[in-house]
Amino acid sequence: MKRRFIFLLALGLLAGCQEEVEIVKPAAIVLTPEAAGHYCQMTVLEHDGPKAQIHLTGNPFPFWFTQVRDAVAFMHSPEEPKNIAAIYVNDMGAARSWKEPGFENWIEAEAAWFVVDSRQTGGMGAPETIPFGTEEGAKAFAAANGGRILRLHDIPVDYVLAPVELSSATGLTSNGSGEAVR
Repeated sequence: MKRRFIFLLALGLLAGCQEEVEIVKPAAIVLTPEAAGHYCQMTVLEHDGPKAQIHLTGNPFPFWFTQVRDAVAFMHSPEEPKNIAAIYVNDMGAARSWKEPGFENWIEAEAAWFVVDSRQTGGMGAPETIPFGTEEGAKAFAAANGGRILRLHDIPVDYVLAPVELSSATGLTSNGSGEAVR
């Protein structure tokens, strides 16, 4: 009994000596012409609208997304890694235009206000989750373009993972299986 007590006491002391390791959140990276979309492997800059970057622990390079919607889908997809260290999105309130969302105006996705269900489609023609650094910016956009305002964790999983009717601007529609057809 005495040995067991000493063993448990030593175990407790060792556990108390361990330092807490704080994972440092990586900084957002400036968008460059070399950035390729994680899912489509197309140049991110070839598409209009807001972009996203996801940083995983242990990986010095972010995953880039041509649409913010795709980054939110990555976050919810059971097939994707869950060791997300940071998610950054363009602050569209600080963007020059829809065509030029910015190279350095990144905000943490958890701090952003998102407009969903608006009339504005993303760079790949699908409905977009449009990020703003302020609630006022999101409200102004929604007043002009329709939609509702949500925080990151309130965006419905179905909004980003369900099959989509792509915009008429792309000439594509869904065939019901999630595959786009002309």
